[in-house]
Amino acid sequence: MPRKLSTVAIVLMALVSATARADDGLPRVVTFRLPDGGVQPQAAVDEKGTVHLIYLAGDPAHSDIFSIHSTDGGVTWSRPVRVNSQPGSALAIGTVRGAHLALGRGGRLHVAWMGSSLAQPKAPGKSTPMLYTRSTDDDQAFEPQRNVVQSKAGLDGGGSVAADAKGNVTVAWHAPESEGAGEQSRKVWLSRSEDDGKTFAPERPATTQGGACGCCGLRLFASPDGPLYALYRSADQKTHRDMTLLRIDPKTDAADAKVVGPMESAVCVMSTAAFAPSPDGGVTGAWETDGQIYWAAAGALEKNEKGVKASKNGKGQKHPAVATNGRGETLIVWTEGTGWNRGGSIAWQIFGKDGSAIPKGSGRADGLPTWGAPAAFARPDGTFVVAY
Repeated sequence: MPRKLSTVAIVLMALVSATARADDGLPRVVTFRLPDGGVQPQAAVDEKGTVHLIYLAGDPAHSDIFSIHSTDGGVTWSRPVRVNSQPGSALAIGTVRGAHLALGRGGRLHVAWMGSSLAQPKAPGKSTPMLYTRSTDDDQAFEPQRNVVQSKAGLDGGGSVAADAKGNVTVAWHAPESEGAGEQSRKVWLSRSEDDGKTFAPERPATTQGGACGCCGLRLFASPDGPLYALYRSADQKTHRDMTLLRIDPKTDAADAKVVGPMESAVCVMSTAAFAPSPDGGVTGAWETDGQIYWAAAGALEKNEKGVKASKNGKGQKHPAVATNGRGETLIVWTEGTGWNRGGSIAWQIFGKDGSAIPKGSGRADGLPTWGAPAAFARPDGTFVVAY
């Protein structure tokens, strides 16, 4: 049965904007601000249509993670439940290191995040931990947080989590092969569980060369048909910072890598990426290259097809979110005008089933807070909802 962490529903924030009226035949986008000044939401929809959402709140350097859910498409939400067992153990600064959410077997929630300077337990050598927790068996709270880094410490750009309906849970992060080594030696590491997150095996590498951009985030996603997908930014020779797609065998962790966004930069660009399931059982990804957001189906990228620009004149676009609805339409959301310790706005574009931009399917909303980023999901009627 899908799990619910609280049964008391309250209206947290009104849905405040729409790109189109309900009766004009166009797909709609509605937006809402997170409660308590929250930032960096992550959304997932379970098999019964319940929307689960997590977000960070509080001191950006020592944040807390909260979980809410909605059974009516985001009109009302449950009371927030704190995810992290140690107060202030999450990190919002940089927008790349926050918590990631995955739905596993039976609708159990799995959450992973890079620990703050206060976070316990530490990784080896008293270094920054990659923390993990899951919802409790009674669905009312979360288990005490745990560190999954057993040997490969050196977190900077955070990590991610993926889960499937078979009880497999994977936490990923990038870190150097040896302590103190540079970006060129960084690899993507995977720690896997085959018992719904009860225990995790020692981490194994998913990449062997090309490095990883130290302060760029990565995204992990478990596809319905088995493979894991990851998007991360390489750092070959500290200048070739290509966005790279990994297709990972869930049994062996062997990965096929494909560059999907070539990029030259001598400095870290502090980027993030996003995945969402597609109605056809596939996976859709979105990423940043040179200040422009692109998106594509993972299957298309594996066939050497190129990503699609989210807008014609992209500049300063960052931190994408993606959602697909039952009609095969795709919403891409991103931030604009953001920077270090500076908020901005969100913008979006809806694409039709054929991959072309819907002329009246674009919009924007101001008021994105510092360290903010969007999340998106679709209702059964095809309406898209964006939280920020």
